[in-house]
Amino acid sequence: MAEARLLLVEDQETTREFVSMILTDADYEVDSVGDGAEAIARLDQSRYDLVLSDLKLGELSGIDVLKKAISIPDPPAVIIITAHGTIENAVEAIRIGAYDYLTKPVSSDELLHAIRRGLAHHRLETRVRALESQLERDFKFDNLIAKGPRMRQVIDTVRQVAKSDATILIEGESGTGKELVARAVHANSRRRGHTFVAINCGAMPETLLESELFGYVKGAFTGAGDNRKGLFEEAHQGTLFLDEIGETSPAFQVKLLRALQDGEIRRVGDNKPVTVDVRIIAASNKDLKMLVDQGRFRQDLYYRVNVIRIKIPPLRERREDILPLAEHFIRRHTHRRPGPPPGLSREAIAVLEQYSWPGNVRELENTIERALVLARSEVIAPADLPAELQDLGPACGTGKSDSPLSMKDVELQHIIRVLEMTNWNQTETSRVLGIGYNTLWRKMKEYNIKKPG
Repeated sequence: MAEARLLLVEDQETTREFVSMILTDADYEVDSVGDGAEAIARLDQSRYDLVLSDLKLGELSGIDVLKKAISIPDPPAVIIITAHGTIENAVEAIRIGAYDYLTKPVSSDELLHAIRRGLAHHRLETRVRALESQLERDFKFDNLIAKGPRMRQVIDTVRQVAKSDATILIEGESGTGKELVARAVHANSRRRGHTFVAINCGAMPETLLESELFGYVKGAFTGAGDNRKGLFEEAHQGTLFLDEIGETSPAFQVKLLRALQDGEIRRVGDNKPVTVDVRIIAASNKDLKMLVDQGRFRQDLYYRVNVIRIKIPPLRERREDILPLAEHFIRRHTHRRPGPPPGLSREAIAVLEQYSWPGNVRELENTIERALVLARSEVIAPADLPAELQDLGPACGTGKSDSPLSMKDVELQHIIRVLEMTNWNQTETSRVLGIGYNTLWRKMKEYNIKKPG
């Protein structure tokens, strides 16, 4: 099988035949034509990985062939061959979109080397386009599950603000999907061709957080053996997602505020400013305004990040979304078991819809993933769900119990359940709960949670 399919465009017959022979001997499938009009017709009819075209072709030039090639879906790489006197035109071809140009006379080794590089570039570009297409499909607004009015309102807001560059604050309990919403904003913004970088500000000490975000220079601290870019620089022209921003210290908030105000950062150990063009999306599982009132979050930073505020409701307040979400997670994780995706029994649906979901959408996904592994038939039954769902569901899900649990009781029991599930591994527990390690430590201290024995 040929390595790739090439279109050769050369008006000199002897040269065309000679080059075609070289390419065929190198195991490429080659179509060769003698003028620009025929080349353009071939590009309309067939798919090519690379076009090798002379610049001077007569009525239609290599530039015309190039413009046609880059206009089609999955465009091929284009290499222009030019004589010494037309270098300016070759440079113009690069500006328009050619991958490379070669100057006559060209040796066979030089030609084949350029083609190999051009094909590698084409494969990479094809892969990038496929990933971008997948990203657009995954984060299309139509793919965000919102059957009820509250989440539909959230998506309407996200759809509207995605086109702007305004800073966004997303608030909601852990596990409600704040990062998913942030990624949807990025994927539908003008910055979607650049990097989306996420960091959990509550998951690391202040000094480490500073070096992660701002970078550092060699010798800035013990272990800083070389210069390193921070996440602000990594996200240049893209989006930086600051999760759990409410967990940051007052000292760090000052540095973050300066970066947002000035549009520039300073690496740790360096006074030289670095300009960054970054859209900030911040998130918090706490009410930041309340933290401001308590003196735990800077008011000026709050107003800087709270240009657009999006509040994601907890899953218990949008029960109409539970079944569509569960079915979505079944499709996503069905590879964990052989055969077609299982269904949900009426009894299992009732349990899911009655439970209070203190871990929100993340807990629902974990529950479905577990049920897919444990289900013994083609239908997921209540027996396949964690016992805690059935124990807690009627009491705190429907509100019909004589003694309904408070949210603090639910949170306490949920933290203990996840700690037991992870064999009291606090790092893994904080990951499952979607909170920082320091946040988990504080909650364990607040609720006096201690490992038995």
